[in-house]
Amino acid sequence: MNADAEFRAEVRAFLAAKLTPDLREAGRLCAGIYSDRPVAQRWLAILNARGWSVPRWPVEHGGTGWSEVQHAIFAAELIAAEAPPVTPNATGMLGPVLIEYGTEAQKAYFLPRIRSGEDWWAQGYSEPGAGSDLARLQCRAERQGDHYIINGSKIWTTHAHWSNRIFCLVRTRTDGKAQEGISFLLFDLDLPGIEIRPLISISGDHEFNEVFFRDVRVPAEGLVGEENMGWTVAKFLLRHERSSQYAPRLRNQLRQLRAMAAAREVDAASVGLDAAAVALDVLEAQEFRILDAVGRGASMGVTSSMMKVQGTELRQRLDEIGIELAGAYSAADQSKALVGLRANDAVGPADGFTAMSRYLNDRAASIYAGSNEIQRNIIAGQGLGL
Repeated sequence: MNADAEFRAEVRAFLAAKLTPDLREAGRLCAGIYSDRPVAQRWLAILNARGWSVPRWPVEHGGTGWSEVQHAIFAAELIAAEAPPVTPNATGMLGPVLIEYGTEAQKAYFLPRIRSGEDWWAQGYSEPGAGSDLARLQCRAERQGDHYIINGSKIWTTHAHWSNRIFCLVRTRTDGKAQEGISFLLFDLDLPGIEIRPLISISGDHEFNEVFFRDVRVPAEGLVGEENMGWTVAKFLLRHERSSQYAPRLRNQLRQLRAMAAAREVDAASVGLDAAAVALDVLEAQEFRILDAVGRGASMGVTSSMMKVQGTELRQRLDEIGIELAGAYSAADQSKALVGLRANDAVGPADGFTAMSRYLNDRAASIYAGSNEIQRNIIAGQGLGL
């Protein structure tokens, strides 16, 4: 057995021992982006106890020092075992930002709390009229002594209602180039003047929120990097947000859909599963090429934008096939109607229990983390020189 096979066996043994049946079912029934905090925090604590909650961080900050192949194996095994998906807001995005741009005091205080899940972070980026085009954001922060006074709002703020802290892009200067007047701030979500309002999605899920700021006094020590240089920090973070692996989750979804088709005696090719499998093979091959390049220290460039477009559009196609296979049982979103019950309480086949919820949730996949239209512009301009 080679080293990678031994590592895969180690991960599988850990999951068999530590991923409890209730956590596994919560992961399997999660049709949204990430599991809610009560579930995700339990699972993150288990990973942290093993030293695996932030595997991609540098070793000196709690990372594992794994190879790119090992990271890919770990991600694939988590998905295959149906572990609850944990929001990467802190572990995958803010953590690397603090390691790169944070002060020593910020790193010493926040990084351990991110690893353990003691702090849960929301991402304050999008605004009404400034979603994928973040240079247009208008949420203002004016420096007054040792504080910034924030006024404005954010929208589509994932899991703000579960979070106790937020990292936020704010406008600290209005003159000059738009990108050069943005700053990156960290602060608590229980400060006076902050209001969080739910945004219920078309699937019936409460994942998103509006967050309003009225004369909120934020300690200036929450500034990450230099004032008015938050655009640089934001671009660094977005590279991490858009560089996720898509193939392992899509591969698992494809397996489930093939099983659904077989149970219904439906020809896989007739519903597009064979064509989707070919597209997934192409995507997976590209991801392996990226893993190899990153392992050799190469830059991602526009590749993260390419993968974001390919991965999210294939995800939506698989959701459509799931609806087709579930048939009439997908007409009503049973995962919401049967709150508190289990999939085997569903009317009809249990494998279609979350088909509608998954489909409706993933309509936003080609919009969040920078819409696919914006990603195509990045590819055309920065990649092709058009």
